[in-house]
Amino acid sequence: MAFLTWLSVSLLFSHPFFISMTDINYNNKNRALEVSVRIFTDDFEKTLRKNCNCKVDLLHSDDKNAMNNVINSYILRHLQIKVDGQVEKLDFVGYQQEEESIWTYYEVKKVEQVRKIEINNTLLHDYRTEQINMLHIKANGKEQSDKLDYPEASFSGNF
Repeated sequence: MAFLTWLSVSLLFSHPFFISMTDINYNNKNRALEVSVRIFTDDFEKTLRKNCNCKVDLLHSDDKNAMNNVINSYILRHLQIKVDGQVEKLDFVGYQQEEESIWTYYEVKKVEQVRKIEINNTLLHDYRTEQINMLHIKANGKEQSDKLDYPEASFSGNF
């Protein structure tokens, strides 16, 4: 939680860090993974523009559906989650701005149990080699966090 406090404070200033934060929570009641990804808005827009060669304005888009498609396409190419050895399909829920960052939301339905989670996260690796991707996972009453410094992209944890 100290990292989240630090990240929130750093968002108030011009950020010298290139960080994303991916939170994964297993909702035992709904049998679903709830996934949220936080990325600085300016870094995310620059990366999306580079990847789609299209107009990207996450905050003032005339075509919200087009922005949803651009965001979803990028995230799905750069974030993969396996639960107990099976690649899971991330269903895009939406995105919103909070302070100087964009939160994107995903859900993975019909996850009966979670014993092991494997993550491949290359978010913004195509933008800056200083990229750091933070992970925080909660499942079965256990929590694990990790920091993936570029070019590191893999995490594996048992729950």
